[in-house]
Amino acid sequence: MRLARVPAVLLAVLAFLAAPLAAEAQQAGKIYRIGYLSGNRRAVTQEGIDAFVETLRTFGFVEGRNLTIEHRYADGNFERLPQLVEELIRLKVDLILTYTTPATLAAKNATKTIPVVFGAVADPIVAGIVPRLTRPGGNVTGTTTINPELSGKRLDLLKEAFPKVLRVAILANPGFPPTPGMIAETRTVADRLSAQVWVFEARHSSELDPAFRAMRSGKAEALVVLPDAMFIVEHRRIVELAGNLRIPTIFHLRQFVEAGGLMSYGPSYAESFRRTAALVDKIFRGAKPGDLPIERPTRFEFVINLKTAKTLGLTIPSSILARADEVIQ
Repeated sequence: MRLARVPAVLLAVLAFLAAPLAAEAQQAGKIYRIGYLSGNRRAVTQEGIDAFVETLRTFGFVEGRNLTIEHRYADGNFERLPQLVEELIRLKVDLILTYTTPATLAAKNATKTIPVVFGAVADPIVAGIVPRLTRPGGNVTGTTTINPELSGKRLDLLKEAFPKVLRVAILANPGFPPTPGMIAETRTVADRLSAQVWVFEARHSSELDPAFRAMRSGKAEALVVLPDAMFIVEHRRIVELAGNLRIPTIFHLRQFVEAGGLMSYGPSYAESFRRTAALVDKIFRGAKPGDLPIERPTRFEFVINLKTAKTLGLTIPSSILARADEVIQ
């Protein structure tokens, strides 16, 4: 019996429809390997990594089944980052996930072919990571925390909570590329609020004690700690030094407040890691990193440690407490 001939057009349509299924079947047995590179200690970003893994699971990537994550931490010794990223490259990872600007720069400089997705980088353009936020090009994409734009907001909150404050200290690392922009933004808000600001610099952890002694000598009435990778590593020590001054202090990251700092305002880092997971999913499914826009935060957290306020003898207005996303008792 002679079989009817299938029209060429119908064959083309069937082939087109079957292509995605074939590609998916081809990848079904693949175990994706992600290299995670951080300049900090593991505990600092554990909440973010947990959110990242949880979100990847919703996309079908499950550790122990079709996903492996290789962790590398510099523990604050940023000079080790190039060595650590080379270790990940030798493991033939499919993608490198980074946290902090130094880790992202190390990964970017080490490979032009392996996709690099960064989480919570303050200003990737100023840092020289990407040339633009839309279609960044190359093999790098990720999420930004737009910290320069938030620095003024932190001073706003601090002054609203403690309106009598006039002399404000700023702790800054001048070696961090976004620092000048953050200082300029803070000065602009300070002028509007009729406050005076002084910048106290610390490039290395050994310079923290002298900086805080200078703040005490200058009779600072409040403190804004600017974002910096080294400050995150030393967050417990900075919280202790700030507590010794017995003045209101605001940070950019909730970990400082959980460690005993007074208040923080900034993007949700857990949410940032969830969004990096979505970028990783797109890349694993064929998207090019350079075609994926850098994502800006959409969720911000205002956290207050009321126990610390009581210890320091500070009274936080009820209007400010009502605006907090979380109050630690």
